Amino acid sequence: MVTCSVNELDRIDYRILSELLADARASQIELAEKVGLSPTACARRIRQLEEGGIIRGYRADLEPTALGLVTTVVVTITLEKQSEDYLAAFEAAIARCPDVVSCHLMSGSDDYHLQVIARDIADFERIHKQHLSRMPGVARIHSSFAMREVVRRAIPETALRR
Repeated sequence: MVTCSVNELDRIDYRILSELLADARASQIELAEKVGLSPTACARRIRQLEEGGIIRGYRADLEPTALGLVTTVVVTITLEKQSEDYLAAFEAAIARCPDVVSCHLMSGSDDYHLQVIARDIADFERIHKQHLSRMPGVARIHSSFAMREVVRRAIPETALRR
C-alpha cells in the first residue's frame, strides 16, 4: 500500500530511485556517494521510501528461457459477472496460481489480462486444466502465444524526471 505521495518526494529521493533502478545491488556506501548523502541518511531515506510504498521490493531479474520457460502466453479472462464478489473470488484465486506472472483488471470487453510463463505448450495445457479453467466465475478464457519478447523493462527512468 502506498502511503507516500509523489508530492512528498524531493530531488534526492528521485536520485536515490534513479540509482536503484540502474543498480539495485549497489551498497549503501556507493549509493550514498552517488546521491551526496551520508550512508546513514541514505539508508534512512531508503527505509522511508520502502515504508511509504514507493519501493515495493527487490528481486532478481531472471531470464526465463535459461530456466526452460520458453512459452509466454497472454490470457484474457471474462467472468460470468462483474460483481464485487466475483471479482474478489477470482483475484484471490489467481493470486495463488504460481504460473501467473502478472494479472491486470481491464476495462473493455475482457475482465482480466494475464501473463503466464510455461515450459512448452503441454505445460501450458496443464496450467490451463489445473488452474485457469478452475478459477471461480470464469465464463471465457482466450489464450495467445507470444512468438518472442520485444521489450521488457521496469519503470522507465524517465518517469522519475520532474
